[in-house]
Amino acid sequence: MRNVVRQDQPHPIESDDRTSTRSPGRRMIGAVALVTASVLALAGCWAPAEPDGEASAVSGAVVPVVDGAAVSGWEVSAWSAGAEGEPASQIGSTSSDRDGEFVVDLGSVSRGDDLVYLLATAPGGDDTTMTATFAAIIPADATAVVLNERTTIAAGYALAQFTGPDGVEGSAPGLPNAAAMYTNLVDASTGDYGAVLTSAPNGTQTEALPTFTSLTNILSACVVDADACRALVDAASARSDQRSVDTFRAFAQIARDPSAAASALYDLSLTVAGDRPGLMAAPAAWTLALRFDGDGQTLDGPGNFAIDPDGNIWVNNNYEYGADPQDPTCGSDLLLKFAPGGEMVGKYTGGGLSGSGFGIAFDPSGQLWVSNFGFAGEGCTEQPPHNSVSLFSIEGEPLSPPVTGFTAGELAWPQGMDVTAAGDVWNANCQTGTVTVYPGGDPEQAMTLDVGLDQAFGVVDTGQHVVVSGIASSSVAVFNYDGTLVGDAPLAGDEFVLPMGVASDPEGNVWVANSGSTTLPCPTRPISSGPTGSIALIDADGQTVSGPFSGGGITRPWGITTDGNGNVWVANFSDQRVSAFCGTSPDTCPGSLSTGDPISPDAGYAFDGLVRNTGLIVDPSGNLWIANNWEEVPLQTNPGGHQIVAFVGLAAPVEVPPFSG
Repeated sequence: MRNVVRQDQPHPIESDDRTSTRSPGRRMIGAVALVTASVLALAGCWAPAEPDGEASAVSGAVVPVVDGAAVSGWEVSAWSAGAEGEPASQIGSTSSDRDGEFVVDLGSVSRGDDLVYLLATAPGGDDTTMTATFAAIIPADATAVVLNERTTIAAGYALAQFTGPDGVEGSAPGLPNAAAMYTNLVDASTGDYGAVLTSAPNGTQTEALPTFTSLTNILSACVVDADACRALVDAASARSDQRSVDTFRAFAQIARDPSAAASALYDLSLTVAGDRPGLMAAPAAWTLALRFDGDGQTLDGPGNFAIDPDGNIWVNNNYEYGADPQDPTCGSDLLLKFAPGGEMVGKYTGGGLSGSGFGIAFDPSGQLWVSNFGFAGEGCTEQPPHNSVSLFSIEGEPLSPPVTGFTAGELAWPQGMDVTAAGDVWNANCQTGTVTVYPGGDPEQAMTLDVGLDQAFGVVDTGQHVVVSGIASSSVAVFNYDGTLVGDAPLAGDEFVLPMGVASDPEGNVWVANSGSTTLPCPTRPISSGPTGSIALIDADGQTVSGPFSGGGITRPWGITTDGNGNVWVANFSDQRVSAFCGTSPDTCPGSLSTGDPISPDAGYAFDGLVRNTGLIVDPSGNLWIANNWEEVPLQTNPGGHQIVAFVGLAAPVEVPPFSG
C-alpha cells in the first residue's frame, strides 16, 4: 500500500468546479471563446467540430499545471493514428501564441474512425529529451482541448501499449477504445482531473489520485528544469535499451515498466509542489489503477471475465447485491456487461443463472457460456439451484432453460470452463473432480471424464490440448480433444501445489497458478496448507513441466492469464497485489529477464483498491482487468467485493478474433 501526503486543509474531490489557481478550467472557457471568435473573423468559414467527429480544425491551449511556466512558442502538432494499424501520420502543425492558445488544422481526418492526438513541445532547442512534450487525445466530439501535465500522463498510460519511437500505432478496437480510459483520467476540454479518477469508488477511497498527482509533479519538474527532463527520460528507460525521444513517450514507457527506477521518479516528484496531495513515500511501481462498480448496487463478488471482439467486458457475479456485509445473501442471477472504458452497459438474467463462480467463456459463434456454482452466503434461507451451465446470445438473451439451465453431463459445483475452436464446451466439476464436455456445444451429446482429479477447477484450451487443474489432488490433466489423456495420468509433482487457474500463451504453453493454500467448499472443504504460492509451466507438448517459479509479490494465486507477448499475470487472493512473470519469449521482457523470472517487484504491483482477487484478463487496449471478488476481511454472510479494477496500459494487448456467427 502506498502512503499519501496529507494536508491540514483537505482538497475537495467531488464538486461542480474542480479548478484551482493552477487549473486551466476557467481560463480555458475564455480561451475557447477568444480563439473561436478570432478564427471565425479571419477565416469566415471555419466552425467547431460537429458531434460526428468531422472537423477541419480544433482550438486549444497549452496551460501547464506548474506555476511560472512559459506558454508561448510551444510547437503543436496534430497526429492521426489509423484504426487499421497504420503508423501515426502528422496532419497539422502550429505554435502557441503568447497566451498559450492555438488553432491547428486537422485536414480531412475522421475523428470517428481514427484516433487523433496532439503533441506540444516547449521551446528550448532540438533535443526533445531536454524539454517538456505535452500530449492530449482529441475525443471525437471535442471542439477544444487543453494540453498540460495531466493530459500527458493520461495519454501516456492510456496509449502505453501503442506508443513507440515512431509515435502511436495500433488497430481497432484496442486503439480507439484506449481513448475511453483517457477520459476517465482527465477532462479533455479543461485539462483538469477526470471525473472517474476523482469520484467514488476512486477519489479519496484509493491511492490512484495521489499517484496521478505525483506523476503530474514529475512532468511539472521537467517543465521548469531541463535537468529534470533528462532525469525523467533516464529513469523511464532504466530497464530498456530503447531511450524515449520525448516526455510523452517516457510516460508510456513508465506505464509499461512501472517498477523501473521507481525511487528516482519519486524523488523528481518532490521537487515541485502539486495542487493536491501526492504520495508520501516512493511506490514500488508507478501503476495507475481505476475501480468500477457499475451502478453501485449490482456487483457483489465478481468472479471472472470474458471479452468480446469489440472490447466489451462480460463479468459473472457470485452473490445478490448487499451493501451491508452482515446481511445474508444468496447467489446472484445476473450476468453483467461493461463497455471498454468501464461503464456498465448491460445486466442480463435468466437461463438458469445461479451464483456463477469462475466459469465464463465465449464460443466461436459469439454465444456466452457461464457455469453455475451456486454461491450463497451463510444465512441464505435456501441453497439456490446450481450444478448447471447457462447460455446467452451476444445480445444477452438467455438460450438455456429458464430455471435449471443445462444440467447434462453430471455437472457438480462447476467452476472453470473454456470453449475450443470447434465449439466444444469443457467444464470442471469441483465436487466430483470430473470434467464435463459438450461436443459442439450440444448438451445432449455430453461426456463425463474422470481421470482422478480432486476438486477440478481451472480449464484452458491451448489450441492443441485442453488442460484442467485439480486443486486438492495437486495435479493437472492434459486432454486430447477426444477426451483421452495425453500421457498415462494427470501431471503431478513438486511443481504443483494446490493449483487453481490455468492459462495458455500464444504458443500453446500452459501456465499454472499454484495457490499453495486454497481449497474450495464443493460443498465440503478439505483441510490443506502449503508454502507461498507459485506458478509452473507446462510446455506445448503437454508433458514437459518446469518450475515452480515465485517472487514478484506472489502470495496466494487464484486466476492467471497471459498477455499479447505471452507474459504471465497472476491475481492473488490476498495482500492486494498483482504479480507478473516473464513468459517464454524473454525478448519481450524488461531488462535481461529469463522465462519464469518475476517482472513485478517484490511487493508486486500493489494497489490499495484491490481486495481478494480471482479472475483477471487483458483487453485489446492493454488494460489488465481484475475481479475484486471477496473483501479483505470477509464476513461469510456476504463476503463479496463490489468492483472490477483496471490497471491502465500495463499489459500487451490481447486481440479477440471476430465471432463466426
